Amino acid sequence: MPDNVDTHSDLRHAVRKICADFPDEYWRERELKHEFPWDFYRAFAEGGWVGIAVPTEYGGGGGGITEASILVEEIAASGACLNGCSSIHLSIFGMNPVAVHGSDAMKRKYLPRIATGDLHVSFGVTEPDAGTDTTNISTRAEKVPGGWRINGRKIWNSKGDIAEKCLLLARTTPRSEVTKRTAGMSLFLLDMKVPEITIRPIPKLGRNAVTSCEVAFDDAFVADDDLVGEEGRGFSYLLDGLIPERILLAGEALGIGRAAMNRGVSYARERVVFGREIGRNQGIAFPLAEAHIRLRAAELMIREASYRYDNGMECGTEANAAKYLAADAGFTAADQVMQTLGGFGYAVEYDVERYWREARLLRIAPVSQEMILNYVSERTLGLPRSY
Repeated sequence: MPDNVDTHSDLRHAVRKICADFPDEYWRERELKHEFPWDFYRAFAEGGWVGIAVPTEYGGGGGGITEASILVEEIAASGACLNGCSSIHLSIFGMNPVAVHGSDAMKRKYLPRIATGDLHVSFGVTEPDAGTDTTNISTRAEKVPGGWRINGRKIWNSKGDIAEKCLLLARTTPRSEVTKRTAGMSLFLLDMKVPEITIRPIPKLGRNAVTSCEVAFDDAFVADDDLVGEEGRGFSYLLDGLIPERILLAGEALGIGRAAMNRGVSYARERVVFGREIGRNQGIAFPLAEAHIRLRAAELMIREASYRYDNGMECGTEANAAKYLAADAGFTAADQVMQTLGGFGYAVEYDVERYWREARLLRIAPVSQEMILNYVSERTLGLPRSY
């Protein structure tokens, strides 16, 4: 981690200090103008935070997912919410498959650039006709001399418009030719800024400072050296990015809930109606108290999941549970704070509507609450597969 950061308390204090230079007004403007938060990104990159989880031998901070989840939680809680977190979190977890399974040459080439914040990477997994049915992707990689040719489409590629590279999952063996549906997929790290790739931003409800894109690959070439690990094992490698992703996004949901609660509690203390602060009314106080309790419970699940991950323990259930609980708790808090502010909660200048929109996203992305319940019912409870 950066110098002078020895404890989690130090980490939180250091992150809050940087975030203080980027108040709600900054994020409100970035959201309204659909502008990437370059000043914010550079501040965190120069401080060494973007590479917090990159191994120290490649210039990173060598921290674990626990430290990374605290980082994004504090960023979100500052009022930056997903616009702030999404500008850096792909660098934190997205390249983990490369750090674990990439060749030595690939690690030396790319990880130091991730650590300094110089390299932006997009994540290419979801497809228009596959959604969360990842094994049903149709993007195809065909072997050619010296590399592969990629054809297909991906959607919801965050930072696709500014990314230099895409960590792409593609089929190298048709699904009809494999005995296990997770087999025959490979992971590549390919160039985005080439004529054979078309990038189109997707208009959306919120998190508009960080673009989500549809990306079309039309005979895009990727060299053999940019195949991550072994051919056909991409799905298993992908899991090394998806499990920490669940934990990090849970931290972001927790942070958004905290941002909303800070605004709601302050308003409840200060707003006077019928001669008394509205926070005196149990109809206002009790829902806020319950939202606080739910956030704290989600926080404990996040800490358990990150501890298990950092210590090499099985944590699929814990990571998914953390994401589920935090997404619900974060949105419940934002929704209750909007109710607390009433009409003002709907006004852009109070920022609550922005918190609300971004908190709502985490109940559907990058995995829906329903798919998490599918995972737990099948993998943890041993119930028959429902899909």
